[in-house]
Amino acid sequence: MAGPATILSPTDLRKIANLHVLARQVVEGVCSGLHTSPHKGFSVEFRQHRQYVQGDETRRLDWKVFGKTDRLYIKEYEEETNLRATLLVDASGSMAYAGSGTSKYKYAIQLAACLSYLMLRQADSVGLVTFDKKVREYIPPRSRPSHLQVLLDTLQQTAIGGETELSKVFHQLVPKIHRRGLLIILSDCFGDVPELMKALAHFRHAHHEIIILQIWDPDELEFPFKQWVRFDSLESDTDKRLIDPVQLRATYLENLARFRKELKDGCSRHRIDLVPVTTDKPYAEVLANYLARRMKV
Repeated sequence: MAGPATILSPTDLRKIANLHVLARQVVEGVCSGLHTSPHKGFSVEFRQHRQYVQGDETRRLDWKVFGKTDRLYIKEYEEETNLRATLLVDASGSMAYAGSGTSKYKYAIQLAACLSYLMLRQADSVGLVTFDKKVREYIPPRSRPSHLQVLLDTLQQTAIGGETELSKVFHQLVPKIHRRGLLIILSDCFGDVPELMKALAHFRHAHHEIIILQIWDPDELEFPFKQWVRFDSLESDTDKRLIDPVQLRATYLENLARFRKELKDGCSRHRIDLVPVTTDKPYAEVLANYLARRMKV
């Protein structure tokens, strides 16, 4: 059975141990923690008075105000709540690519494991979705420490699948993840950008905050190939092409730049954090640096 040490090293844990994932906007939750809830309760900070209506709990009446005004008012408070986060991990074929190092999928599950450990450590709730062309696993957010093992086992036992269409999968997920919170997408985001933006807008309309950790292999950004090479599609068994990379390189880099700009601009419009990461960088270091910057915003 996979354990935390299988994915996370002690060094990794030390690098992220003192960081917190702080949502930039109000999120929902059920426990007391670091983040402000939109619900009015009676546990932490006074918010406002409102006039008593039949059916309100009498124990919440403000008798001092009654003594001064001869009117009944209820005291409302703003509770503090933990973050509800869901990790959306792309397990489609393109994530299997590994140039000279680790595969994009392995890198993704290492990042997901780090985030799960960190958020559960600070009593936040963490859920997990793995997907390719459809949702493979859906684990609702939980905050108990034993939940970490469930998440790690699922990540390690999920095999790489075939093709995917991110927009279709994300539209399907909106009614499943019905309580607003933080969505962390770990994917290369390959696909039709306008359709992806529509799906992400659907999430944003449901008041989720979104972080995209876009995972690249350095080969995909640099296209370092010099000699004739056969490219096999990782999402299709039949698509194999022998090409001269020297002739293709300029066109490839031009299309890549267009794709990246379109994605960056779309995320900016929808106030989505797009964080490009490459598999040649230590994942715990990348995550620690990003979270440190995020805490300062």
